[in-house]
Amino acid sequence: MLFALLALALGTAHAAPRHQPTAEELYEQGLRQMRRGYYTKALESFNRVRNYHRDDPVSVKAQLAIADLQFKKGDYQQARFSYEEFASLHPRHPDLDYVVWRIGQSIWKGAPKVAGRDQTLTKSAVTVWTGFDARFPDSEYRDDVDKLLERGRERLATKELFVAKFYARTDSWGAVRGRTEYLVRKYPDVPQVAPALQYLGTSLHAWGEVDAAAAVRDRLAEAAPDSRYLRKLDHQLSKPPGEPPDEKVFVRPYRIRGLGSQQAPQQ
Repeated sequence: MLFALLALALGTAHAAPRHQPTAEELYEQGLRQMRRGYYTKALESFNRVRNYHRDDPVSVKAQLAIADLQFKKGDYQQARFSYEEFASLHPRHPDLDYVVWRIGQSIWKGAPKVAGRDQTLTKSAVTVWTGFDARFPDSEYRDDVDKLLERGRERLATKELFVAKFYARTDSWGAVRGRTEYLVRKYPDVPQVAPALQYLGTSLHAWGEVDAAAAVRDRLAEAAPDSRYLRKLDHQLSKPPGEPPDEKVFVRPYRIRGLGSQQAPQQ
């Protein structure tokens, strides 16, 4: 018995050391785990690369993989922070176009589609993607960014038009004018410009600015000559013009939470 214990002890002492996976092996392991849906284990593998192999180039790949994992899980807010951190730490990385694309997508995923809702996230996504074509003209993600950017701009324009229509129903023509002027100036190439011009011309006419209203009408006639918006504006301009408000200082009505029985739309 004594000899058996001694042999076991000697064998243990001379046993080969346990293989420690390399950074590349840990990274590949994390990728396999992520593909199979083992997100917790994959995150552990990628974090081991980042924490114990900081000087290895694979550590940078693991950092990006962590952001991809969070995006794949649907944790878009955390994915956004991870992609933004990566872009900040590696501003010249060859995959920066992919990272910027993903940052915008992470924001876009959380933005509401309904025009009346708060569109702050849509505006943030549009800001991220604006200028993508100039920064990354040869990117494989450019077409997708262009499509999403167009949808985002149209969504923001729809929000402005939604608010303008709300205030038109309460004859708050100063607010209507402000919203539609902003829409036409900020998003001049979206379909919402035609109805915005109709409401802009109507608001100017309501305040007695006949010449300005006529100029808007000419612009609408050039942009959409056969549209119902032009017919509606012509109908409004055929009526006697209104007068500007007595108050020179105009308080933006959309800051008022209650307008009679109606509720102001979210900004």
